[in-house]
Amino acid sequence: MSTEVVQQYETAKADSNWGLLSWFASVDHKRIGLLYMLLAVFFLVIGGVEALLIRVQLAVPNNTFLSPQFFNQLFTMHGTTMVFLVGMPVFTGFANYLIPLMIGAKDVAFPRLNAMSFWMLPFGAVLLYWSFLTGSAPDAGWFSYAPLSTKPYSSLPGVDYWIISLAVMGIGSVAGAINIAATVICCRAPGMSLQRVPLFVWIMLMQAILILITIPPLNSALAMLLIDRWLGAAFFEPARGGSALLWQHFFWMFGHPEVYVFALPAFAMVSEVIPVFSRKPIYGYAFVAGSSSVIVLLSYGVWAHHMFAVGLGMGANIFFAAATLLIAIPTGIKIFNWTATLWGGSIRCTTAMLFAIAFLVQFVVGGLTGIMFATVPIDWQLTDTYFVVAHFHYVLIGGIVFALFAATYYWFPKITGKMLDERLGKIQFWLWVIGFNGTFGVQHFLGFMGMPRRVYTYADHPGWATLNAISSVSAFFMAAGTLVLVWNVISSLLRGSTAGANPWDAFTLEWFTTSPPPVENFESLPEIKSRRPVWDANHPEQADWKTSTTPADNGHRPDKAKTSAWAFVVSEAIFFILLLVAYVVFNARVEDASGPTSETALNVLRTGIFSVFLLSSSVSFWLAERHLSRGDTTGFRKYLAMTILLGVVFLVGQAIEYNELIQDGVTINRNLFASTFFTVTGFHGLHVTGGLVALSIMLLMARKGYLTPKRSKVFGAIGVYWHFVDVVWIAVFTIIYLGFLQ
Repeated sequence: MSTEVVQQYETAKADSNWGLLSWFASVDHKRIGLLYMLLAVFFLVIGGVEALLIRVQLAVPNNTFLSPQFFNQLFTMHGTTMVFLVGMPVFTGFANYLIPLMIGAKDVAFPRLNAMSFWMLPFGAVLLYWSFLTGSAPDAGWFSYAPLSTKPYSSLPGVDYWIISLAVMGIGSVAGAINIAATVICCRAPGMSLQRVPLFVWIMLMQAILILITIPPLNSALAMLLIDRWLGAAFFEPARGGSALLWQHFFWMFGHPEVYVFALPAFAMVSEVIPVFSRKPIYGYAFVAGSSSVIVLLSYGVWAHHMFAVGLGMGANIFFAAATLLIAIPTGIKIFNWTATLWGGSIRCTTAMLFAIAFLVQFVVGGLTGIMFATVPIDWQLTDTYFVVAHFHYVLIGGIVFALFAATYYWFPKITGKMLDERLGKIQFWLWVIGFNGTFGVQHFLGFMGMPRRVYTYADHPGWATLNAISSVSAFFMAAGTLVLVWNVISSLLRGSTAGANPWDAFTLEWFTTSPPPVENFESLPEIKSRRPVWDANHPEQADWKTSTTPADNGHRPDKAKTSAWAFVVSEAIFFILLLVAYVVFNARVEDASGPTSETALNVLRTGIFSVFLLSSSVSFWLAERHLSRGDTTGFRKYLAMTILLGVVFLVGQAIEYNELIQDGVTINRNLFASTFFTVTGFHGLHVTGGLVALSIMLLMARKGYLTPKRSKVFGAIGVYWHFVDVVWIAVFTIIYLGFLQ
């Protein structure tokens, strides 16, 4: 272990004596994982209260318990809270806590980045809920459809708070995903090849990749909406030439893959719980792992099945219907794998296992109703009814929340060293099964009967009152079940039985250390020769490696700095691609445009000259990197300074262009060309500026003797980003200045 890592853990041990302050200052992955979970629990209570208030309002026809305005605010805040402040944090918390333990690592790849990623979430949450104090919480729905979310329809600041808070939380989510990916790829213990990692680790790696490609569409849409609202642009205002459908496309490019961001961790959890309590390895490890990868690949091709009713055309409808049916296949494969694992197993009906089995049943129901929506005529009939509400919650609660409960009962002994009470667990299980199916099962019938979603009240139509009353009363069963879990946790922490290191006789590495684990995670590791190293260590006569071989670990681990840089570049590339898509959409028919266009407003020759300076900076950076690797610090500093100078010259050129355009009256709110031009080039300029700051820090470190050939990989990681900025500018110049694709 390096001196730096040793010092880090000595500091962490000392910090454990600081009391409560140590939790705020900690970089230990286990504490940060617990902070994620506690944050999610806190907002689960808030989101749950919001849901109960909604159900009270809908319990009887023509109810006046809530005003229409406050109902819309609760509806928006409930959805936003449950997605961004409950679902994503709780899964990130489990990943933070468990992945380093499962792969035999001391911590995540970047502990300080991990802490920053977490603290972005409560900061974003404060921004979101601060809107209530302004008297105007966001009320445009948690997907904020345009033009309802634009200034003419939502003039109060609630939507602004919503946009900024989601952007802040999105930054934290992307940083966290980069860290998880780098940890799995670069920090595995010797012997732990990628083909031997637990399914939880592999599937969470797929989830991290999915976050990296899912958040950028939302960020690009949020950026354009904020520019609309603050700077007077009109990306999403049809009355001024904008497109409300563009918001839907961008949002659902985030929104539907986001379902798999939630579903994949649930798959990961039950893939660990079911084999342990069936007392056998999971059936078809390769199929479960492979189908998870396929979901990531296909998830970007199904977003528009949320938009069948907007008139995309027959060709688009057929394509997205087929893609929706296709993506059901890898999910169905998992269902068969889990069922086959149960078949013939020595099943132990613990509370964790009961929740895992309930997950299977209820997720299948949610999946089957999802397949129904792939049939376009059925979607047309049901798309804005309570059938959608039922389907959505059967996936996200009936599936995912039940998997979370299974994981809670399974890993609680490892995290706390105490066992949860099984009798209370089974009471909670039945309260949730009855409450969940009573709440959302009847909503399928309300949808068939035509009850629209997103309404604050309804007329006394035949059958509606009875079914809504059942739904509302049943919701309190879930609340009661949650209170049982809270009592179970508190009482178990106070007087629960001691768990021991491995109370379930489980298989994976987290069960090889103490419960709870020490700061450094492990005193020693078993030899890793199969996918179940703890089983091999505890049952050497039945060791997996004797009967089932897996690809050996070649010992190679990529550099974590460059790995994280490439992950960040992938995410930012998608962000820029979508901004350029918006530019092309709004500027493809220049003959219909009014006001300035790229042909009339831009000086292509002058910008081309300044572009040469930026592109030349990639060459000078490459030369600086070569000199650093050879130990030539003088040459390194010279070429690095040249790189910074070339970047500054480019920014000066952009400033000159901006000044002339503004002097000519071409401002961001002039027309859609100006809006898209300033947005794309402005964000690129921000990225160049960020790169110059990083390069300047490197130059300062080099002058003080801190940047040596041994640390050249860190400099190379910055190079990945700098070359990416140059490549983006090639695309920007080609499309905007040279008119390609227009």
